[in-house]
Amino acid sequence: MIRGIDHVVILVTDLAQAVRDYEALGFRVAPGGAHSDGATHNALIGFADGTYLELLAFAQEAPEHRWWRHVAAGEGLIEFALLAGEIEAAVAAAAARGLHLDGPFHGGRERPDGARLQWQSAFPVAPELPFLCSDVTPRDLRVPHGEICHHPNGITGIGRISVAVTDIESSAALYAELLGHGPMMEPGRRVFKLGPHHVILQAPGADLPDNGLIEARLAARGPGIASVVLRRDHMAGEPQPLDPALTHGATIAVA
Repeated sequence: MIRGIDHVVILVTDLAQAVRDYEALGFRVAPGGAHSDGATHNALIGFADGTYLELLAFAQEAPEHRWWRHVAAGEGLIEFALLAGEIEAAVAAAAARGLHLDGPFHGGRERPDGARLQWQSAFPVAPELPFLCSDVTPRDLRVPHGEICHHPNGITGIGRISVAVTDIESSAALYAELLGHGPMMEPGRRVFKLGPHHVILQAPGADLPDNGLIEARLAARGPGIASVVLRRDHMAGEPQPLDPALTHGATIAVA
């Protein structure tokens, strides 16, 4: 069963500098640690709704890594994950609907305090789809919780994620196979509801204000996550963008 959005991955070049910049934006940032493959390390911004932003940097060259291809395009949003309760069951359910996922694979990292944590993940072939993540060790080891999730800027979680696609109908069909339900229809968009969160698919050419952003994502990295809207207590009014110099190229707004 897929429970909802787990986290968003933001590629940064200098992890320590990224931490300082996100703190300047009013976030509390938790140290993450080094991943078990030695290629990457991270820091995390946890939210009261259980989601988080992952600031991820490469510690060494890693041409075989899934995300290494994004280095050429620079810093910014690269991918997002959904939380699966029983990942084997979620993979099997998607397969029964016609969608193949590679995995589950085991992953892990060691936190700066020495705690070791493990998870499983499964990856689709289609780049516009998120990957699945499920905890092996207790989730509280992997995901920030408690006071560090209460931010001076008042942000409480992820509201919605925008995904750039090349063909909106074929991508919506893939999402339906992954999630087990269809989208809400909007002009130029397909919207999938996941608990309190929304994932919005948009192809270029739609007469919508963020069409340029969709085109830019496709040109720079191909299909995938284009922007994130964070929320305070509720979604209200027009989202206000955060300074991209401080977000390290990630298109993030707050509503």
